[in-house]
Amino acid sequence: MAKRGKKYQDALKQVDTTKAYAPKEALDLVKKMDFAKFDATVETVFKLNVDTKQADQQLRGAVVLPNGTGKEQTVIVFAKGEKAKDAEAAGADVVGDNDLVQRIQGGWLDFDVAIATPDMMAQVGRLGRVLGPKGLMPNPKTGTVTMDVTKAVTESKAGKVTYRTDRDGNVHVPIGKVSFDADKLLGNLTVIEDTIVRARPASVKGTYVQNVSVASTFGPGVHVDLSQF
Repeated sequence: MAKRGKKYQDALKQVDTTKAYAPKEALDLVKKMDFAKFDATVETVFKLNVDTKQADQQLRGAVVLPNGTGKEQTVIVFAKGEKAKDAEAAGADVVGDNDLVQRIQGGWLDFDVAIATPDMMAQVGRLGRVLGPKGLMPNPKTGTVTMDVTKAVTESKAGKVTYRTDRDGNVHVPIGKVSFDADKLLGNLTVIEDTIVRARPASVKGTYVQNVSVASTFGPGVHVDLSQF
């Protein structure tokens, strides 16, 4: 493990690593410990008791955070005709069909969210090797393959985030910025917690959520007491 710097070590001294903090207290502590020279992102990590080798225990979805993410999302839409006009009217940053596919094949990736209408997926599918590893591939499970492009664009601009389990059963989700009031961060965290709990696979036995923590970009993690949500 890489050696942590002095600022991280000083921040870590403020945390009782044996304790699970009440959610609001944990978020207040994350804000207090942050030492980044920019408005750092606050992220939550849920450690789940799931076997990601089993298809039915792989979580993937999306949720709109009530207080947004604090980040301006660049949204592109693969669509034609009236749906392309709908996407533009909803505020999409870039709208196109085959021309947009070719632009991305040429190396352009300066966007955060990609949305596509179902009829465009045959062409968009060619971008799987490029968009897939970056988590940008449109997917019905996250609401980014849809005929309702107006809703998809509006939600993405409003603070929609995607979540999925990694191979170790962890779910990482941004919940805002350090500059957010702790109450706003708590509102977003509560929605994430509720979403993940509701998504519990039927085949999971025993304790589903094993651990929850919150941290800023460079700061140490703080364990959260799930019983106090």
